[in-house]
Amino acid sequence: MTIFIGLINGMISAATPILLSALGGALTYYAGIFNIAMEGMMLSGAFFAVLGSYYFGNWLIGMLFGILGALLIAGIFILFSVVLKVDEFVTGVGLNMFSVGLTTYLLRQIFKVKGAFTDPGIYSVPKIRLPFIEKIPFVGDIISNQNLIVWIAFIATLLVNYFVFKTQFGLRLRAAGYNRICLDTSGVSSDKIKTVSLLLCAVLCGFAGTYLSLGYVTLFSENMSAGRGWISLAAVILVSGNPIGIALVSLLFGLADGLGLYLQHIFPSQFTSMLPYIATLAALFFYSINNKKKMEVKL
Repeated sequence: MTIFIGLINGMISAATPILLSALGGALTYYAGIFNIAMEGMMLSGAFFAVLGSYYFGNWLIGMLFGILGALLIAGIFILFSVVLKVDEFVTGVGLNMFSVGLTTYLLRQIFKVKGAFTDPGIYSVPKIRLPFIEKIPFVGDIISNQNLIVWIAFIATLLVNYFVFKTQFGLRLRAAGYNRICLDTSGVSSDKIKTVSLLLCAVLCGFAGTYLSLGYVTLFSENMSAGRGWISLAAVILVSGNPIGIALVSLLFGLADGLGLYLQHIFPSQFTSMLPYIATLAALFFYSINNKKKMEVKL
């Protein structure tokens, strides 16, 4: 039972940054933006979260810095992709590389270390205790004492689902992706909608990055996002941007990550660390097969 509880908690922890990033990706997906810059947003968020937490001695300021770090990448994306109309894929690839270089350079210049920076002065995001629920066997071990950002991810899932499908903004967001010209002729600028979607995506990616460096662990290491932004993009594609579907797919990837940790005493760690990415490739493979069959039926 203890192993099972640990596996579920590991699944939730591993799924949280993927879920938050993918929810942001869903907003840009509906806006008609092929956003592969989530990896860079998450990585920048992770670094600046540590920077803010360390220098100000406050996890809340660290979280704010994490969001600002992701917004920095989003601002550059908006400049090139929305304003200057540069290809989104090229822009995203460039920003991911830029984020790796920027965070590595700042890590070595500011903290004078290579590889990773950890210090007792870094304040992590707290966990939330639920006094009444934590006494319930099994349920309390899972629900209580989760990190604050885990709860933010849960609330964000419900909010994104509501805003996309139940509000005027959500209607305009989907219109920007489905028929940009019609939205422009109605008097609403599709470029403004795309800009807002990218900013909101950056906020969610900032939370994801903050969780990586101040929640999942309490440190920053070079390229610590480790492809999670790409997994988030895969999650968005698999369920066509549906927030509830994204939550389920994120938990699936989180389960693969958790299994990898538990299998490290049986298999080499290099192999077990591949499990989330193998799961991503397998999911995309079956998605492509299913999509091909649907196209053949239509024909």
